[in-house]
This record gives sequence, C-alpha cells and structure tokens, in this order.
Amino acid sequence: MLYSPRLTDQILIVAGEASADLHAARTLHELQRLRPGLTAFGVGGPRLREAGLEALAPAEDISVMGLAEVLPRIPRILGILRMLGRAAAERRPKAALLVDLPDFNLRLAARLKKLGIPVVYYVSPTIWAWRQGRAKQIARVVDRMLCILPFEERFYEGTGVSARFVGHPFAERPPPGTPESYRSALGLPAARTTIAMVPGSRPSELKRLLPPMLEAAERLRAAHPDAQFVVPVAPTLDRAALEPYLAAHRTLEVRLVDGRTEEVVGASDAALVKSGTSTLEAGLMLRPMVVVYKLSWLSYAVARMLVKIAHVALVNILAGRGIVPELLQRDASPERMAAEVERLLGDRAAREAQIAALREVRASLGEPGAPLRVAEEVLGVMR
Repeated sequence: MLYSPRLTDQILIVAGEASADLHAARTLHELQRLRPGLTAFGVGGPRLREAGLEALAPAEDISVMGLAEVLPRIPRILGILRMLGRAAAERRPKAALLVDLPDFNLRLAARLKKLGIPVVYYVSPTIWAWRQGRAKQIARVVDRMLCILPFEERFYEGTGVSARFVGHPFAERPPPGTPESYRSALGLPAARTTIAMVPGSRPSELKRLLPPMLEAAERLRAAHPDAQFVVPVAPTLDRAALEPYLAAHRTLEVRLVDGRTEEVVGASDAALVKSGTSTLEAGLMLRPMVVVYKLSWLSYAVARMLVKIAHVALVNILAGRGIVPELLQRDASPERMAAEVERLLGDRAAREAQIAALREVRASLGEPGAPLRVAEEVLGVMR
C-alpha cells in the first residue's frame, strides 16, 4: 500500500543496541515535547517503539558485533538498508537522527544525503581509536555530529565536520544511593554478599560471556556461601535466551531482573561487566567492577591490527589510565574473573581507589540535558 503523506512533521530514526535505543527514545520524547505532532519511523528497540517510533524493522536485526558474527547476517542487514532508503525516498522525512552503529548508519547517511535529507548523527564513531580517515566520509554525508565523550569534538577539528559535545546521556542520572536501598527495591536480602553480572545485550555476547561468568560465580560462592548473583536482562533480549546457560548451574542462586542495569549494579558489592557502554553505566553507580570481553578469534585479530588505544573499557579511556581491571579473550576466564572480584571484595584500599577514580569519570561527562540538546539540533536542521 502506498504511503499517504501526513500533515505532521516526520523524521527518520535508526538506533541499534540497547543503549542507543534508550538515548534515541529520550531524544524522541524531547522532540515530541518541543514539536507536538511530530512522528518518527525507522529502526529501534523496545524503548523507541514505546516512545512512538513506527518500527520498520527491529533493532535486533542490525545490532551485531564482530566480523564473524556479521557475515551470516549481511543479507538481512543490507535488505534493511535498502528498505530504509526506499522509505526515506517515499516519505521524505524532514531530518534523520542516526544513533551510533557507524558501519550501518554511515552507509544510510550517504543515501539520505543524495535525497537531500539532513542527517544528525548522535554518538560519534570512535575515530579516536581507529579508522580516523572516516572523518572525511562523515564530512560528506553528515550535517551535524553530536559527541557524547568530552574529548571527541577535538578529533573533528579541521576535517570539515560540524561537531559538538552535547554531554553524555548518563549525566542525567542522579548520584547513586546505598546498596541496601537498591537491594530493597529489587527484593533482595540486604545483608548478603551481592555480585552483579552484566553479560551484554546481544546473543553473541551471552554465548561468550555468560558461561565463564557463571563458572566464576560458582568459585565465588565457594568462598562466600551467602553470595547472591544478579543479572540484568537487556530489553533487546528475552529471558528464555539465558535459560540454557543457567540450566547448567541449577544450584547457583541467580536472580534475573528485566532491564534496570544501574539498579542491579547499585545493589552489588562488586560487578562483572562486559566491555562497552555497560562499563560506563555501571561505573556511574560507583561500585567496584571488573570489565570482561570476548570476540571470535577472527574479529579479535582484525581489531588488534586496527585499534590503537591503550585501554578498552570506556571508564579507563575517560580516566586516561587503568582504573578497573580489563580481562579480554583468554584472560576472561572463570579463574581470572573470580580472582579479580575476590580482590575487590577483600581489599578495602583497592575498592576505595577504584570508587574515587569512578567519581572523577562521572564528573567528566558534562551537564545534564543531552536529550534536549540533541532534540534542538534535530529541529535546527529540519527542512
């Protein structure tokens, strides 16, 4: 059926993983507040759909991490790219808000540019870590680049990209409460040793990270018989996706919580957290943590050749030094995970030093109001 143009303003939004979905949803709320009647279509997760996005495809179909993981999904991903291009040509949105996911969104931006549709890109690609030459491509296809890390804006100087640091969306969050308050909110016993495990929002991350996390939990329980383990289930996942892994540890007390990652980490004495946005989300709760990640051997080999940074964890990058342990690939073993968590549980000086450094990271994220500033940028380019 042919699309019938609406009298209201309409924009295109594309967001992939859970954090991008959350940031985009908050921006859409601000856009609707500033411009009543504004509508949006595109690709998003549950939070964007709840905010009113007309989803032409779910975020889960384009949110894939790692070269080996992407290859079998290429036909579907390219199909969505073509479908969005056709929808944009037909509907002629007044602007596009593309959030993160550079390998997909920069290709889409090139198509939108040919259609004369202004593009606002939210969450800069990590050109400071690898493929700095992408800045030239960005300059050709993006009208406004909105950065969420304080050091990113300067990497665009002299490239022709109109970039602005808008503050980090997580700066909206109030200072964390006590572990006991979060345990009470989650229905957890207040006096027990509590360990959070954050395995990620993608099936591939669950497959690689949850089994060694659960093995580490078994080791920690042996040293702390009162220990309870809590896992937030990302909005992009179903609880059933975790069941096969939990089935191998029936005697281990693992509490699943839908979403609410910050509360789960806030309830913890220490946390195992997958690398990515989750590390910053967890770090803002000012709880000791260990960062872990595993890629396929092929994806990791390619990453080692291309990525030139000293640290992987976002909190370490922002701090400019290693403030939290990073366990990658073979080092992300149950033995190492359990040993690092045990150190944080037992060494008061190590705990306090890490928490003090995380306070510095929290202070570096800018002032609250990022969703409003992004919404204003989108309205500023609308035709």
